[in-house]
Amino acid sequence: MTRIDFYILNSPSPDARLQYACRLAHKAWQQSRHVYLHCADEAEASQLDDLLWSFRADSFLPHALHADQPNEAVVCGWGDDPTPHHDLLINLSDDTPDFFSRFNRLAEILVEHDPILVPGRERFRFYRKRGYPLSTHQIRIAG
Repeated sequence: MTRIDFYILNSPSPDARLQYACRLAHKAWQQSRHVYLHCADEAEASQLDDLLWSFRADSFLPHALHADQPNEAVVCGWGDDPTPHHDLLINLSDDTPDFFSRFNRLAEILVEHDPILVPGRERFRFYRKRGYPLSTHQIRIAG
């Protein structure tokens, strides 16, 4: 069964959400995990792809857009088919991905901004109602 972690950032900034997704993806990649970053649309995936190149000056995170190189260890994508990924899903969309249950782990990253927080609460209730193991982490962002 998919293990689900909610990361609640103490920031209202949607950009903080993307920054934290980069940090989480980097940490997972260092642990030899395969990561699928699920974005709301192609524009967000492209924004995240750009951010992954620059979010840390002291290290490199190999990644690609799913549409270009789906077999890369870390990919940014959107839509309904994250093939071949099934290890860690980082959901940055406001919807519950139809394919979430095929992943070993799911990370939901939320910020204190109602357009992001409200759908996140709905997803939490959705997962809890179906019996998925849930953990919540309050994350303090410096700044």
